[in-house]
Amino acid sequence: MSNSSTAPLVGVRVVELAGIGPGPYAGMMLADMGADVVKVDRVGGSNELFPSRRETEIMDRGKRCIELDLKAVTGRQILLALIAQSDALIEGFRPGVTERLGVGPADALAVNPRLVYGRITGWGQSGPLADAAGHDIDYIAVAGALGSIGAEGPEVPLNLIADFGGGGMFLVAGVLAGVISARTSGVGSVVDAAMVDGVAHLMSMMHGGRAAGWWRSGRGLNVLDGTAPFYSVYETADGEHIAVGALEPKFFAELIERLELDDGWRVRQYDPSAWPEMRAVLHTAFLGRTRAEWIEVFEGGDACVAPVLSMAEAIEHPHLVARETFVEIDGVIQPAPAPRFSGHHQRPGKPVDTGADTVTILGDIGYSPDRINELRSLGVIG
Repeated sequence: MSNSSTAPLVGVRVVELAGIGPGPYAGMMLADMGADVVKVDRVGGSNELFPSRRETEIMDRGKRCIELDLKAVTGRQILLALIAQSDALIEGFRPGVTERLGVGPADALAVNPRLVYGRITGWGQSGPLADAAGHDIDYIAVAGALGSIGAEGPEVPLNLIADFGGGGMFLVAGVLAGVISARTSGVGSVVDAAMVDGVAHLMSMMHGGRAAGWWRSGRGLNVLDGTAPFYSVYETADGEHIAVGALEPKFFAELIERLELDDGWRVRQYDPSAWPEMRAVLHTAFLGRTRAEWIEVFEGGDACVAPVLSMAEAIEHPHLVARETFVEIDGVIQPAPAPRFSGHHQRPGKPVDTGADTVTILGDIGYSPDRINELRSLGVIG
């Protein structure tokens, strides 16, 4: 949890049913902002897809953790007792799973009518694909994002678009809106955060452009899809790369000037027939120096040129160092909380061991030491 009472979500309790990807990410964001996030893990649970050491489970930072057997009646009773004292719950199972366990929205809202029940799935709670398996690449494919990336063909991005952008962050927004509403109305809600919906939402500008006529369907036709030579990536003399984002004419003019190219290219910036030749010219120019040399050339200017850095290099970049964009906790370098709030220095907590807070959490909701020992002997808790 946040170590300051000035954190914006201090006093908000969120129950997180353990999962992978966008659910834990949403829980981390809420914990970074001061919420008391209680992760409910299964007894003996582990991340089989991405096994790691506890200190490297960055998305578990700042949370508390309890181990419960939700297939046992007593385990479900404990979860419902915890829900009764919480503001929100987030879960990332397929539709119907929590209902079958007896801890679905109806069960949860019955014990806490003000609860916000946040559900994160790929396809959503309804529709023909609701029960189908999928991953980030499938959701961005169906939502139209993957088909809009790449000049020559679909370019596979990291799983940032659906999992964390269209998924985890939309879940956070929905949960926070629900909590605000519940505090004024006294009525909880169920948040259906579907990654495919979130990705479609992230494409709002492109859909507007399509309606207006400036975004065109098809490959090699759009400025932001990798087609335009002034919004692209170029190799340098040392095998590294430079990113160029000189969209506006004034920035493109500075790019041409600093590259010492023919000024005539300025008037042809938005002439698609000139783009193949322009790309070849820029490609040859950038091969003339190393990445470091080009950064010196463009330093202090507005040509919108940046080095393409590895994750390790990004940690050392002067701008990110100055902003303390990364922090080190128990020897693990990780992104600092974002966004930032005035009057609060957000120092994230450590990831705790699975089940480390089981006794404390049970005590908080009224379980005696003897009863806790009995539950442990029965295997209901870890």
